[in-house]
Amino acid sequence: MTGDRWLIAGLGNPGPSYAGNRHNAGFLTADVLAARAGAKFRASKFRAMVAEGHLAGFSVIIIKPITFMNESGIAVGGVSNYHRIGADRIVVIHDELDLPFDTIRLKRGGGDNGHNGLRSITAHLGTRDYYRVRIGVGRPPGRMDPAAYVLRDFAAPEREELPLVLDRAADAVEALLADGLAAAQNAFHGAGPAG
Repeated sequence: MTGDRWLIAGLGNPGPSYAGNRHNAGFLTADVLAARAGAKFRASKFRAMVAEGHLAGFSVIIIKPITFMNESGIAVGGVSNYHRIGADRIVVIHDELDLPFDTIRLKRGGGDNGHNGLRSITAHLGTRDYYRVRIGVGRPPGRMDPAAYVLRDFAAPEREELPLVLDRAADAVEALLADGLAAAQNAFHGAGPAG
C-alpha cells in the first residue's frame, strides 16, 4: 500500500573526495539503513541513488541525491512526487553544526539553519513539515568557515566513534517509523554527551 511507504533521504555530496566529510553524515547513515533493509543502491532517473526495502515493518525508499548538497531537493522532490509520498512520510538525515559530535536529534519542520540541503528540499517540497534526523558534527574550531569545516573529514578520534554514531542515527530513523516522533525523541534525546 502506497500510503505506508516512507521516503528516507540521506544528504551528502557525491564522489570519493567528499566520502568521509562531516557534510556526508546523511549519506553514511543511508548506507547503514540500506544494509539493514537488505537493499542495494542503484541509479535512478531522479538524480539520486535509490535503494528500496523494508525497515521497522514499513516499505521504504532510501535515497542519496547525486546532485551537490545545495540541489538535494531535486531528488527528494522528484521521488516524493513520483511515488506520491507526502511530507509526513519523508525523513531527511543531515549533519548539524549546532549539535556536538555524537549527538542525534529528531524533529519535524522548522527552519534550515543555514543548511543548503534543507533549504533546497523545502523549496522543492513547498513545505518545511518533513522529519529531520540531525547528526551533530560540532562547531568549527576558532574562526574556521563553517562551509569549509563541513567539507573536512571527521577527525581521527571521531572516526573511531563514527560507526556507533551512524548506527544510533539509523536506530533513530527506525524508531521514528516504528514508534512515532515523540517516542523516538524520548529515546534519543537523552543519549549522547549533550544529555
